[in-house]
Amino acid sequence: MKIISLVGARPQFIKEAVVNQAIRESNAWHHILVHSGQHYDFNMSGTFFDELGIPQPDYFLGVGSGSHAVQTAEAMCKFEEVLIKEKPDMVIVYGDTNTTLAGALDAAKLHIPVAHIEAGPRTYNKLFPEEVNRVLTDHISDLLFACTKLNVENLRREGITEGVHNTGDVMYDLYLKMLPSLTPEREMLKYGLSGNNYILATIHRDFNTDNAERFAAILKGLNSISKAKGLQILYPMHPRARKKAAEFGLEHLLQNLITTEPLGYIELMSLLQKAKFAITDSGGFQRETYWAQKRALLIMPQGWQEITDTGWHLLENDPQNMDWEERVNVLESNMDYPGQIFGDGFAAQKIVDTILKTFD
Repeated sequence: MKIISLVGARPQFIKEAVVNQAIRESNAWHHILVHSGQHYDFNMSGTFFDELGIPQPDYFLGVGSGSHAVQTAEAMCKFEEVLIKEKPDMVIVYGDTNTTLAGALDAAKLHIPVAHIEAGPRTYNKLFPEEVNRVLTDHISDLLFACTKLNVENLRREGITEGVHNTGDVMYDLYLKMLPSLTPEREMLKYGLSGNNYILATIHRDFNTDNAERFAAILKGLNSISKAKGLQILYPMHPRARKKAAEFGLEHLLQNLITTEPLGYIELMSLLQKAKFAITDSGGFQRETYWAQKRALLIMPQGWQEITDTGWHLLENDPQNMDWEERVNVLESNMDYPGQIFGDGFAAQKIVDTILKTFD
């Protein structure tokens, strides 16, 4: 049996790392790894293959940046060639990126079964390209691996019940596995940080960085809470966010922040362990902060409902008018950790076992 995994962005590398290990340990099938190149910066992709122990891709499509249409179309054209050549028994796609949708569409049109890992999250806001990607992918997938009970219920509401499995989150598998390898003290020393006295910020989504006024408000907010609370701000910047800051003339708002290139998984998770809290617009990182039992301010229209419903993370979508200091006061207040809601740390093995049963 031959199965192809298609990845292209940071969260997909992480998910693939865990599934890939489960595949190798089970000697389950001949596995081919394809990297679309959607995240083309080495610090955003190459280092993940090194530090997470993922074999180098069998194919690199070199898609790179571009509009949603250009990126999706180019990925489809190049990935279709791989599928025609390799003739796999199944294609595995991850998450909700343009790479995800491109791979699912290619496979479905060639009548190759599709397995979607992280199926079922919904924002019900089609202004998000990720929402469009995940909904379309779910509706053409044959196996749908959900992270939570709510994801399963979302799929049921859309009439998708066959092939749905609540396995838990493979990113949680990896987080538990990598905990003993984390080196927070070493990473803090590298950036001149002191424990529980810094905020880890990851702001990169286009709805935050492509609007000059909104991006400026976020950077001003980071500066204001740094000054008011005496906290350092560590901001690993996506190349695109750095480019937008320069384009909008906002570089002066970065001077009092500690900005870095994108960080590898171990480095980022190490720094998270000693952070006071996080500020993010990332779907993956907001879950990682939850697993680290760190609270977060989410600058986005919607986050993971399972977390925001508990009140552990705060959801804010108006950085221009938000009272930043008041929000930080809430994050600093005492709250009991709500507990684990993303599985038991064995999602990857459950996925591999389910796929194997499908082909029995």
